[in-house]
Amino acid sequence: MQYLLHNRHRLELWYELLPPERFTLEGFNLLQLVDVTTQEILSELKYDLLERDVLQASDRLEQIQEKLRVLFARPALQLGIAAYDTRKKAFVDFGRKINHSFLTKQMQSQELTAGFKQLYARLLADRQPLVLEDVATSTSIQEDIRQQILRLGIHSAILALLPYGPDTVGLLELGSPEAGDLDEFDMELVKQFVPLFAVAVKRNAEDLETRIQAVIKEKFTAIHPTMEWRFNDAARRLLTQQEDGNRSAEMEPIVFEDVYPLHGSCDIRGSSTARNEAVQGDLIEHLTLARQVLKKASEYQALPILDELKFYVTKNLRRLRQGIISGDEVNIYDSLRTQAEPLFEYLAQNIPELRLTITHYWQHIDPRLGILYHRRRDFEQSVTRINDTISDYLDQEETKAQQMFPHYFQRFKTDGVEFNIYVGGSLVQDKPFDMIFLKNLRLWQLLVMVEITRRTHALKAELPVPLETTQLILIHAQSLSIRFRQDERQFDVDGAYNIRYEIIKKRIDKATVLGTGERLTQPGYLALVYAQPREATEYLEYIDYLQDRNLLETNIEELELEELQGVKGLLAMRVKVQL
Repeated sequence: MQYLLHNRHRLELWYELLPPERFTLEGFNLLQLVDVTTQEILSELKYDLLERDVLQASDRLEQIQEKLRVLFARPALQLGIAAYDTRKKAFVDFGRKINHSFLTKQMQSQELTAGFKQLYARLLADRQPLVLEDVATSTSIQEDIRQQILRLGIHSAILALLPYGPDTVGLLELGSPEAGDLDEFDMELVKQFVPLFAVAVKRNAEDLETRIQAVIKEKFTAIHPTMEWRFNDAARRLLTQQEDGNRSAEMEPIVFEDVYPLHGSCDIRGSSTARNEAVQGDLIEHLTLARQVLKKASEYQALPILDELKFYVTKNLRRLRQGIISGDEVNIYDSLRTQAEPLFEYLAQNIPELRLTITHYWQHIDPRLGILYHRRRDFEQSVTRINDTISDYLDQEETKAQQMFPHYFQRFKTDGVEFNIYVGGSLVQDKPFDMIFLKNLRLWQLLVMVEITRRTHALKAELPVPLETTQLILIHAQSLSIRFRQDERQFDVDGAYNIRYEIIKKRIDKATVLGTGERLTQPGYLALVYAQPREATEYLEYIDYLQDRNLLETNIEELELEELQGVKGLLAMRVKVQL
């Protein structure tokens, strides 16, 4: 025995001295197996869902989906998550994820049907999960929803609200391609991890809101860095009053007195006309394509609805060629979407000879917007290109101008770009203001407007729609006061006398020359509007300087303007830019 013990790893020796066939073993074994899969998966889900941004990371969501597949023993299980937007009163998709939410995917691709509204209302009212053991035969949902879910390859599903306290923060969706894979018995498992998803969705919503607010503060705040010191002082005084026991204390008015305004605008000439022509052209082409389908369909099947739709299309084509009126775009597209296009789907399914014509129709329709969108896309791309060119250059030069002397600057994009500048000693803390800084900014403004004129002129040849811009400067020699309006979070001029400046600023873009009716602003020209002849003296010196630099033509037009609503007696200068 000692010999064997000293050679315990020599198996052949044991077989030789103790042949197995010479022995018989009798008895029994007791084994206890514990399935810890469920608890382990739930524990892993807990840690996964506690991590930040887990619902926005596609790889992490893929891992969560795989764990749910193990938990339910369903290798093809699909996971969908939707957040509940309390402002919109609707479920919204997260975006970057492994599977679009079953419901929100359908909402994104077509109009919200009455069936979806009822389903949402039922889920929110009952706050009970909806179990669809067999989608094809379920009586819990309407036929249109049933068919849309089946088209996704989902044959059994569970839809469970994600509650967070008394509120609903989202919707959890589980789907399987096999009928009967998910049933009422699975709800015991679902209830165990629903709170984990609810916490994750809630935190995701809070993080998203924080990021949104950070972007808003960075990009859109009305508190310009130049003026931030003034707001800090007012907030500090407010806190001091509240700490002293004055709980009803309010923020003091934020007013900057004795500041000088500069206003400039770059408007896209004829943008409204160009937009209407683009809409008109797209509508005519869309209706022409629809008429081709209807005409072809009449050759294969006689349906009264085809004749009625052909009459509608032909009538609108005839009228559109004479011009477009308000409401045409919405009414025509609504009729095509609700009446013609459902019929096209029926015809494509039942008349093979029409499929090529109908396919040709759909190839011209924008899949995201559901409309023909050729000329308007070109127009909007052209407007965007012009606005971006102006804005980028203006922002670049504005950064340099701030180095000259800090000032308040705001810029607006519409069909073109306009900007306002306010400069003065009251805006800046611990820095003396001199009129030389104002003169410097006025010359800077002229130089910037000349360069914008040249850049947009050069850009015209590259645009899908060759749009032109007009440039305008409003000269205002007197200082004024501006006040921060907390309701709109922006600055406005303060006082009745100063309001006249705002009125003029809003109306001069449509100004015409007295006696001729010609628009003051013209492509390739720089127009300067003023009220008193003495206000133009300083700018004439700057213009003379720019003419010497060959930036402006030598001829200067001195003009009187037609009376505007509530404004009369305005004067203007107009000079051509060297392009």
